[in-house]
Amino acid sequence: MAEKIIIDPITRIEGHLRVEVEVANGVVTDAHIIGKMFRGLEPLLNGRDPRDASYVVERVCGVCAGSHGWTSALALDEAFGAEVPAGGRIIRNLIAGAMWLHDHPLHFYHLSALDYLDIMAVARYQGSDPGLLGVKDKIVSLVNRNDTAPLTPRYEPDEFCVDDPELVTTAVAHYLKALEMQAKARKMSALFAGKQPHQSSIVVGGVTIYPTPHVLDEYAMMLEEQIDFIENVYYPDVITFGTGPLLPLAQANIGVGYGHFLSVGAFDRTDKRGEDPFFKAGLILNGDLSKILPVDERKMKEDPSYAWYKENPPLHPYDGDSTPDLAKANAYTYVKAPRYGDERLPLEVGPLSRMLVHQPEGLLELVGKYNIKLGAVARHAARAFETVMLCREMRNWVEALRAEMAPGKNFRIHDTEHWAPPKEGKGAGLAEAPRGALGHWVWVKNKKIANYQMIVPTTWNFAPRDEKGVLGPAEKALIGTPVPDVKNPINVARVLRSYDPCLACAIHLIDPDTNEVHKFRI
Repeated sequence: MAEKIIIDPITRIEGHLRVEVEVANGVVTDAHIIGKMFRGLEPLLNGRDPRDASYVVERVCGVCAGSHGWTSALALDEAFGAEVPAGGRIIRNLIAGAMWLHDHPLHFYHLSALDYLDIMAVARYQGSDPGLLGVKDKIVSLVNRNDTAPLTPRYEPDEFCVDDPELVTTAVAHYLKALEMQAKARKMSALFAGKQPHQSSIVVGGVTIYPTPHVLDEYAMMLEEQIDFIENVYYPDVITFGTGPLLPLAQANIGVGYGHFLSVGAFDRTDKRGEDPFFKAGLILNGDLSKILPVDERKMKEDPSYAWYKENPPLHPYDGDSTPDLAKANAYTYVKAPRYGDERLPLEVGPLSRMLVHQPEGLLELVGKYNIKLGAVARHAARAFETVMLCREMRNWVEALRAEMAPGKNFRIHDTEHWAPPKEGKGAGLAEAPRGALGHWVWVKNKKIANYQMIVPTTWNFAPRDEKGVLGPAEKALIGTPVPDVKNPINVARVLRSYDPCLACAIHLIDPDTNEVHKFRI
């Protein structure tokens, strides 16, 4: 008999997310992922001055800060006919790039690592490293006070959890170090962004800040500190765990989806948009890495069949409708179902998708050498690998901006001729956020926003069923996930968090015979 497990909300993520899975014979046989939060930012923008959009949509998320303002500005650039000068383009890259350096280590250490560590192993550390002994003393002191937050509450350790005292204690030490590095990465971004989160510098046509050589030097100095941490702490930690104690998990089919992957490209390196992005655009179908297909945003549509929105056929975002309908039959989420092409394909987005499209030699060798499946652990490996790639490339952007700022150079940061809204215009802004492919679409009529729509990474990954009943990517990835103990569904959380959604709090298990709600510390 199938048993139903409800986790509501999923913790250590941003937002409000519920998952319902059915478990039979120790594996997940069905899944519904439920987005519980309606923000209504898209309808809010209708009728407003389009220049407001970048500031309003910045409030979508404070974690991957800058991503929405940046992508909104790309849509407005197209609608306004603005041509961003090199200075503005590079500064946009540096603002967003710094927040990637903030976001990826945060996800690994503070949102996901606890799914793979037996934290109490720290108390058994017997080494002599002063730093690790200090960590041990802190943890033991918290245990004695019965106050180990934020390391607990959590699921019970299982066969895949690392319990080696030195490894776990080192990971906790790096957890604490990563907190410090996150603050510094935000400060880096704020040097050009004005503030973080919710930057205020990126606007249609470019940016608003003229950096001084001193500010650029400060950014460059802090970038080197980030590179040192990423190359010598973060990346080695991910690889050590993924190819060591977690290798059995990496080689299992836990969290493997359809094999359809999308990257829309990001971080232009020339002034011609999309000509040479640092992260390439491409589409992979059925896991065939030998064939990278081009991406056409005109083939993207959102299906609201199982979402709490007004009933419509699948629509391109220019024609999209985000009017809520809570009485809709069969609906179970506020997340629409993005699909691609005539086949209505559900696509996975995120670091794994980007790296499979980009195909860096080192990562593909790693995956092949250790027979790592394209599931939960592979997403962490791809995230760490691309962070190393990005921070090194950011050195080039610093030097490119320095060259633009050189004495005698006509240093420009904004297309001032295209600041006023057009009478009519359409624009699609596509970029990669840390969590994956991000799209903003704006339709301007009579100098006001007539329609504004977004397809964010978690919309792609955590989509519900579509009108044909096809599961969304993360729902599909949960099918077959082992749950040997229905009172400890840690693998369900591992799969969901590997996509880097973001939410918070407690778990309830419904007994299928008694309908009794059991509460567990997680």
